[in-house]
Amino acid sequence: MDIQQDTAAEFRRLVTSPVKFRLFLLAKLPMAYLAGLRVTTITPAQASVTIPYKYINKNPFNSIYFACLSMAAELSTGALCMMHVYKAVPAVSMLVVNMEANFTKKAVGKITFTCHDGQRIHDAAEQTKATGEGVTIVATSIGTDEAGDQVAEFRFTWSLKAKGSLKG
Repeated sequence: MDIQQDTAAEFRRLVTSPVKFRLFLLAKLPMAYLAGLRVTTITPAQASVTIPYKYINKNPFNSIYFACLSMAAELSTGALCMMHVYKAVPAVSMLVVNMEANFTKKAVGKITFTCHDGQRIHDAAEQTKATGEGVTIVATSIGTDEAGDQVAEFRFTWSLKAKGSLKG
C-alpha cells in the first residue's frame, strides 16, 4: 500500500491511545464509549474492535444487543476507512450507505470484530482522490467470541467521495 507511513503511524497512535480514543468516543460516539468499545489492532490491512458483555449493552436474552454488536463491527470497518482518508489531499468524506448482518451464535463475553479489507478500502480512497467520483465499497467484519467461534458477520457499504477541487 502506498499510504504514507508517517500518516498511518500517526493515526494508529491516536486510535490506540487509551486516553485520546476514549475522549474521541465520549465526544463523537458516546454510545460506543458507554458500551466499552476498544480498538485492539489496527494496521493498513486490518482492524479489530472488542465489545464486552455488560449490563448496559445486554438484551433480554442475556447476550449483547445486536445494535451494540453493530457499533463494534462498524467501527472495525470505519477505523480502516478513517485511516485511509486521514489527512488525505483532497479530503475524502465517508458515509455508511448500507448494512447487512447475519447472526450465528449468542454473543456473550468479549466479542472481537475484525475487518481484513484495508487494501480494498485503500484502493477505493485512492480511486476517489484520483477521479473525484464517489466510490462504494463493501467491507466485511467478522465477530468472534473468546473461544474463537463466529457469532456474527456484518457487511457495511461505505461511500467515499473526494471533496473540493482536484486541481493543485
